[in-house]
Amino acid sequence: MENVTFHDHKPRALSLYDAVVSGLSRSDKSIPPKFFYDQRGSELFDRICEQPEYYLPTVECRMLAELAGEIATLTGTGRVLIEPGAGSASKVRLLLDALRPSAFVPMDISFDYLKSSARDLALEYPWLPIHAACVDFTHSLPVPREVPDGPRLLFFPGSSLGNFNPGEAGRFLRLVHRTLGDRGMMLIGVDTKKSEGVLNAAYNDAAGLTADFNLNLLQRMQQELDADIDPDVFEHLAFYNSDKGRIEMHLVSTREQTLRLNGHRFDFKEGERLHTENSYKYSPAEFIGLATENGFSEVRHWVDDDGLFAVYLVGAV
Repeated sequence: MENVTFHDHKPRALSLYDAVVSGLSRSDKSIPPKFFYDQRGSELFDRICEQPEYYLPTVECRMLAELAGEIATLTGTGRVLIEPGAGSASKVRLLLDALRPSAFVPMDISFDYLKSSARDLALEYPWLPIHAACVDFTHSLPVPREVPDGPRLLFFPGSSLGNFNPGEAGRFLRLVHRTLGDRGMMLIGVDTKKSEGVLNAAYNDAAGLTADFNLNLLQRMQQELDADIDPDVFEHLAFYNSDKGRIEMHLVSTREQTLRLNGHRFDFKEGERLHTENSYKYSPAEFIGLATENGFSEVRHWVDDDGLFAVYLVGAV
Protein backbone atom coordinates (compact mmCIF):
# COMPACT_ATOMS: atom_id res chain seq x y z
CA MET A 1 0.00 0.00 0.00
CA GLU A 2 1.67 3.18 -1.19
CA ASN A 3 -0.58 5.51 0.79
CA VAL A 4 0.42 4.39 4.31
CA THR A 5 3.68 4.85 6.25
CA PHE A 6 4.55 3.95 9.85
CA HIS A 7 6.54 5.93 12.40
CA ASP A 8 7.59 4.86 15.89
CA HIS A 9 7.66 8.06 17.94
CA LYS A 10 6.84 6.51 21.29
CA PRO A 11 9.20 8.15 23.80
CA ARG A 12 11.02 6.38 26.59
CA ALA A 13 8.31 7.48 28.97
CA LEU A 14 7.04 5.69 32.04
CA SER A 15 7.16 1.95 31.38
CA LEU A 16 4.61 -0.54 32.67
CA TYR A 17 7.20 -1.83 35.12
CA ASP A 18 7.98 1.66 36.44
CA ALA A 19 4.28 2.50 36.66
CA VAL A 20 3.53 -0.65 38.65
CA VAL A 21 6.42 -0.20 41.09
CA SER A 22 5.69 3.49 41.57
CA GLY A 23 1.91 3.15 41.69
CA LEU A 24 1.79 0.20 44.08
CA SER A 25 4.30 1.81 46.45
CA ARG A 26 1.82 4.55 47.29
CA SER A 27 -0.65 4.38 50.16
CA ASP A 28 -3.43 5.02 47.60
CA LYS A 29 -2.39 2.53 44.94
CA SER A 30 -2.92 3.56 41.29
CA ILE A 31 -1.75 2.83 37.73
CA PRO A 32 -2.36 5.22 34.78
CA PRO A 33 -5.15 4.15 32.38
CA LYS A 34 -2.89 4.29 29.30
CA PHE A 35 -1.61 0.85 30.36
CA PHE A 36 -5.00 -0.67 29.56
CA TYR A 37 -4.15 -0.52 25.87
CA ASP A 38 -2.12 -3.50 24.83
CA GLN A 39 -3.46 -5.49 21.85
CA ARG A 40 -6.06 -7.32 23.95
CA GLY A 41 -7.04 -4.19 25.87
CA SER A 42 -7.60 -2.27 22.63
CA GLU A 43 -9.74 -5.09 21.26
CA LEU A 44 -11.78 -5.27 24.48
CA PHE A 45 -12.39 -1.53 24.35
CA ASP A 46 -13.72 -1.81 20.80
CA ARG A 47 -16.17 -4.45 22.07
CA ILE A 48 -17.18 -2.24 25.01
CA CYS A 49 -18.14 0.42 22.48
CA GLU A 50 -20.70 -2.01 21.03
CA GLN A 51 -22.50 -2.59 24.35
CA PRO A 52 -25.97 -1.05 24.79
CA GLU A 53 -25.15 0.49 28.17
CA TYR A 54 -22.12 2.31 26.81
CA TYR A 55 -24.01 5.11 25.08
CA LEU A 56 -20.99 7.27 24.25
CA PRO A 57 -19.92 5.82 20.86
CA THR A 58 -23.48 5.33 19.61
CA VAL A 59 -24.49 8.90 20.38
CA GLU A 60 -21.20 10.42 19.23
CA CYS A 61 -21.17 8.46 15.96
CA ARG A 62 -24.73 9.50 15.19
CA MET A 63 -23.82 13.14 15.86
CA LEU A 64 -20.67 13.00 13.72
CA ALA A 65 -22.52 11.38 10.82
CA GLU A 66 -25.24 14.03 10.94
CA LEU A 67 -22.81 16.93 11.43
CA ALA A 68 -20.05 15.94 8.98
CA GLY A 69 -21.15 18.37 6.28
CA GLU A 70 -21.61 21.26 8.71
CA ILE A 71 -18.25 20.55 10.33
CA ALA A 72 -16.54 20.52 6.92
CA THR A 73 -18.15 23.86 6.08
CA LEU A 74 -16.70 25.35 9.28
CA THR A 75 -13.23 23.81 8.98
CA GLY A 76 -12.83 23.80 5.22
CA THR A 77 -11.43 20.80 3.36
CA GLY A 78 -7.82 19.84 2.77
CA ARG A 79 -6.55 20.08 6.34
CA VAL A 80 -4.00 17.70 7.85
CA LEU A 81 -6.15 15.55 10.14
CA ILE A 82 -4.52 14.23 13.35
CA GLU A 83 -6.15 11.73 15.70
CA PRO A 84 -4.44 10.86 19.00
CA GLY A 85 -5.56 7.51 20.40
CA ALA A 86 -7.06 6.54 17.05
CA GLY A 87 -7.56 2.85 17.89
CA SER A 88 -9.58 1.23 15.12
CA ALA A 89 -10.19 4.66 13.48
CA SER A 90 -13.90 3.85 13.24
CA LYS A 91 -15.17 7.35 14.03
CA VAL A 92 -12.92 9.23 11.65
CA ARG A 93 -14.47 7.24 8.77
CA LEU A 94 -17.65 9.27 9.38
CA LEU A 95 -15.77 12.46 8.50
CA LEU A 96 -13.21 11.61 5.83
CA ASP A 97 -15.42 12.00 2.77
CA ALA A 98 -16.67 15.38 3.96
CA LEU A 99 -13.34 16.73 5.24
CA ARG A 100 -11.17 15.35 2.37
CA PRO A 101 -7.98 15.86 4.40
CA SER A 102 -4.63 16.29 2.68
CA ALA A 103 -3.23 13.63 5.04
CA PHE A 104 -4.35 11.64 8.05
CA VAL A 105 -2.11 11.02 11.08
CA PRO A 106 -3.56 8.32 13.35
CA MET A 107 -1.69 7.99 16.65
CA ASP A 108 -1.86 5.11 19.10
CA ILE A 109 0.25 3.67 21.91
CA SER A 110 -0.23 0.08 20.67
CA PHE A 111 1.92 -0.18 17.52
CA ASP A 112 0.59 -3.59 16.42
CA TYR A 113 -3.00 -2.43 16.69
CA LEU A 114 -2.16 0.85 14.94
CA LYS A 115 -0.54 -0.97 12.01
CA SER A 116 -3.56 -3.21 11.54
CA SER A 117 -6.13 -0.42 11.63
CA ALA A 118 -4.04 1.90 9.42
CA ARG A 119 -3.66 -0.79 6.74
CA ASP A 120 -7.41 -1.41 6.76
CA LEU A 121 -8.05 2.32 6.41
CA ALA A 122 -5.53 2.64 3.58
CA LEU A 123 -7.37 -0.03 1.60
CA GLU A 124 -10.71 1.72 2.11
CA TYR A 125 -9.39 5.19 1.24
CA PRO A 126 -6.69 4.80 -1.44
CA TRP A 127 -6.76 8.56 -2.11
CA LEU A 128 -5.73 9.38 1.48
CA PRO A 129 -2.05 9.62 2.53
CA ILE A 130 -1.83 8.00 5.98
CA HIS A 131 1.12 8.54 8.33
CA ALA A 132 0.53 6.23 11.31
CA ALA A 133 2.56 7.17 14.38
CA CYS A 134 3.12 5.11 17.51
CA VAL A 135 2.80 7.83 20.14
CA ASP A 136 2.11 8.15 23.85
CA PHE A 137 -0.06 11.25 23.45
CA THR A 138 -0.11 11.87 27.20
CA HIS A 139 3.49 13.08 26.76
CA SER A 140 3.87 14.38 23.21
CA LEU A 141 2.22 14.72 19.82
CA PRO A 142 5.08 14.40 17.32
CA VAL A 143 3.83 14.79 13.75
CA PRO A 144 5.97 12.86 11.21
CA ARG A 145 8.19 15.04 9.01
CA GLU A 146 6.61 13.52 5.90
CA VAL A 147 3.25 15.14 6.68
CA PRO A 148 2.52 18.02 4.27
CA ASP A 149 2.35 21.63 5.38
CA GLY A 150 -1.00 23.30 5.81
CA PRO A 151 -3.63 24.00 8.43
CA ARG A 152 -4.25 21.21 10.90
CA LEU A 153 -7.35 19.73 12.49
CA LEU A 154 -6.97 17.53 15.55
CA PHE A 155 -9.81 15.04 16.12
CA PHE A 156 -10.17 13.76 19.69
CA PRO A 157 -13.40 11.78 20.05
CA GLY A 158 -14.67 9.41 22.73
CA SER A 159 -14.41 11.80 25.67
CA SER A 160 -10.80 10.67 26.14
CA LEU A 161 -10.07 14.09 27.65
CA GLY A 162 -11.98 12.84 30.69
CA ASN A 163 -9.13 10.46 31.57
CA PHE A 164 -7.08 13.49 32.59
CA ASN A 165 -7.74 15.34 35.81
CA PRO A 166 -8.55 19.03 35.19
CA GLY A 167 -4.92 20.15 35.56
CA GLU A 168 -3.70 17.43 33.20
CA ALA A 169 -6.50 18.27 30.76
CA GLY A 170 -5.27 21.84 30.65
CA ARG A 171 -1.71 20.71 29.95
CA PHE A 172 -2.94 18.41 27.20
CA LEU A 173 -4.91 21.23 25.56
CA ARG A 174 -1.81 23.41 25.61
CA LEU A 175 0.13 20.58 23.96
CA VAL A 176 -2.57 20.35 21.29
CA HIS A 177 -2.39 24.12 20.82
CA ARG A 178 1.37 23.94 20.16
CA THR A 179 0.90 21.01 17.76
CA LEU A 180 -1.79 22.75 15.73
CA GLY A 181 0.00 26.02 15.05
CA ASP A 182 -1.50 28.82 12.96
CA ARG A 183 -5.12 28.38 11.87
CA GLY A 184 -5.31 25.09 13.75
CA MET A 185 -8.62 23.69 14.94
CA MET A 186 -9.73 20.87 17.24
CA LEU A 187 -12.87 18.74 17.00
CA ILE A 188 -13.45 17.00 20.32
CA GLY A 189 -16.15 14.82 21.85
CA VAL A 190 -16.81 15.29 25.56
CA ASP A 191 -19.16 13.37 27.84
CA THR A 192 -21.71 15.43 29.74
CA LYS A 193 -22.87 15.35 33.34
CA LYS A 194 -26.08 13.36 33.67
CA SER A 195 -27.92 10.92 35.93
CA GLU A 196 -25.77 8.63 38.08
CA GLY A 197 -27.81 5.62 36.93
CA VAL A 198 -26.93 6.15 33.27
CA LEU A 199 -23.27 6.75 34.08
CA ASN A 200 -22.89 3.79 36.42
CA ALA A 201 -24.53 1.42 33.93
CA ALA A 202 -22.19 2.58 31.15
CA TYR A 203 -19.14 1.39 33.10
CA ASN A 204 -20.72 -1.81 34.44
CA ASP A 205 -22.06 -3.45 31.27
CA ALA A 206 -24.05 -6.66 31.68
CA ALA A 207 -21.66 -8.57 29.40
CA GLY A 208 -18.80 -7.86 31.81
CA LEU A 209 -16.52 -6.45 29.13
CA THR A 210 -15.54 -3.36 31.12
CA ALA A 211 -14.66 -5.65 34.01
CA ASP A 212 -12.50 -7.76 31.65
CA PHE A 213 -10.90 -4.58 30.30
CA ASN A 214 -10.03 -3.44 33.83
CA LEU A 215 -8.76 -6.87 34.93
CA ASN A 216 -6.66 -7.17 31.75
CA LEU A 217 -4.24 -4.75 33.39
CA LEU A 218 -3.41 -7.45 35.94
CA GLN A 219 -2.97 -10.00 33.17
CA ARG A 220 -0.48 -7.66 31.47
CA MET A 221 1.47 -7.44 34.73
CA GLN A 222 1.45 -11.21 35.03
CA GLN A 223 2.43 -11.94 31.43
CA GLU A 224 4.79 -9.07 30.58
CA LEU A 225 6.45 -8.49 33.96
CA ASP A 226 6.23 -12.01 35.37
CA ALA A 227 4.49 -10.58 38.42
CA ASP A 228 3.36 -13.06 41.06
CA ILE A 229 -0.29 -12.07 41.00
CA ASP A 230 -3.64 -13.83 40.67
CA PRO A 231 -6.11 -11.70 38.68
CA ASP A 232 -8.96 -13.91 39.92
CA VAL A 233 -8.70 -12.48 43.44
CA PHE A 234 -9.50 -8.95 42.26
CA GLU A 235 -12.87 -7.53 41.27
CA HIS A 236 -13.89 -4.67 39.00
CA LEU A 237 -15.45 -1.60 40.64
CA ALA A 238 -16.76 1.45 38.78
CA PHE A 239 -18.97 4.24 40.12
CA TYR A 240 -19.78 7.92 39.62
CA ASN A 241 -18.22 10.27 42.17
CA SER A 242 -20.63 13.19 42.04
CA ASP A 243 -18.47 15.43 44.24
CA LYS A 244 -15.60 15.25 41.74
CA GLY A 245 -17.75 14.92 38.61
CA ARG A 246 -16.07 11.73 37.45
CA ILE A 247 -16.46 8.02 36.99
CA GLU A 248 -13.84 6.12 38.96
CA MET A 249 -12.58 2.63 38.09
CA HIS A 250 -10.79 0.44 40.60
CA LEU A 251 -9.58 -3.11 41.05
CA VAL A 252 -10.54 -4.38 44.50
CA SER A 253 -8.61 -7.07 46.34
CA THR A 254 -11.09 -9.70 47.55
CA ARG A 255 -8.71 -10.94 50.25
CA GLU A 256 -5.50 -10.06 52.03
CA GLN A 257 -2.63 -10.87 49.67
CA THR A 258 0.88 -9.97 48.56
CA LEU A 259 1.95 -9.14 45.02
CA ARG A 260 5.62 -9.82 44.25
CA LEU A 261 7.57 -8.33 41.37
CA ASN A 262 11.33 -8.55 40.82
CA GLY A 263 12.17 -8.38 44.53
CA HIS A 264 9.42 -5.86 45.32
CA ARG A 265 6.60 -6.81 47.68
CA PHE A 266 3.23 -5.04 47.65
CA ASP A 267 0.71 -5.93 50.33
CA PHE A 268 -3.04 -5.62 49.76
CA LYS A 269 -5.62 -5.67 52.52
CA GLU A 270 -8.99 -7.27 51.90
CA GLY A 271 -11.14 -4.63 50.18
CA GLU A 272 -8.16 -2.42 49.28
CA ARG A 273 -8.47 -0.65 45.93
CA LEU A 274 -6.09 -0.15 43.03
CA HIS A 275 -7.27 2.98 41.19
CA THR A 276 -7.02 2.47 37.42
CA GLU A 277 -9.03 5.21 35.70
CA ASN A 278 -11.00 8.42 36.05
CA SER A 279 -13.45 9.69 33.46
CA TYR A 280 -14.36 13.31 34.12
CA LYS A 281 -17.66 14.68 32.80
CA TYR A 282 -18.12 18.30 31.73
CA SER A 283 -21.06 20.60 31.25
CA PRO A 284 -20.75 22.75 28.09
CA ALA A 285 -19.91 25.81 30.17
CA GLU A 286 -17.19 23.90 32.04
CA PHE A 287 -15.53 22.57 28.90
CA ILE A 288 -15.70 25.87 27.00
CA GLY A 289 -14.16 27.56 30.03
CA LEU A 290 -11.35 24.99 30.14
CA ALA A 291 -10.67 25.37 26.41
CA THR A 292 -10.68 29.16 26.62
CA GLU A 293 -8.21 29.11 29.52
CA ASN A 294 -5.79 27.05 27.42
CA GLY A 295 -5.59 28.92 24.14
CA PHE A 296 -8.79 28.09 22.25
CA SER A 297 -11.93 29.90 21.26
CA GLU A 298 -15.24 28.23 20.56
CA VAL A 299 -16.34 27.99 16.94
CA ARG A 300 -19.47 25.95 17.61
CA HIS A 301 -20.70 23.13 19.81
CA TRP A 302 -23.51 20.62 19.58
CA VAL A 303 -25.32 18.57 22.24
CA ASP A 304 -27.55 15.61 21.37
CA ASP A 305 -31.28 15.89 22.06
CA ASP A 306 -31.05 13.81 25.25
CA GLY A 307 -28.12 15.78 26.65
CA LEU A 308 -25.92 12.68 26.74
CA PHE A 309 -22.92 13.93 24.78
CA ALA A 310 -21.38 17.06 23.30
CA VAL A 311 -19.14 17.75 20.30
CA TYR A 312 -17.06 20.95 20.21
CA LEU A 313 -15.20 22.68 17.41
CA VAL A 314 -12.63 25.14 18.72
CA GLY A 315 -9.90 27.18 17.10
CA ALA A 316 -6.39 27.91 18.34
CA VAL A 317 -5.87 31.58 19.16
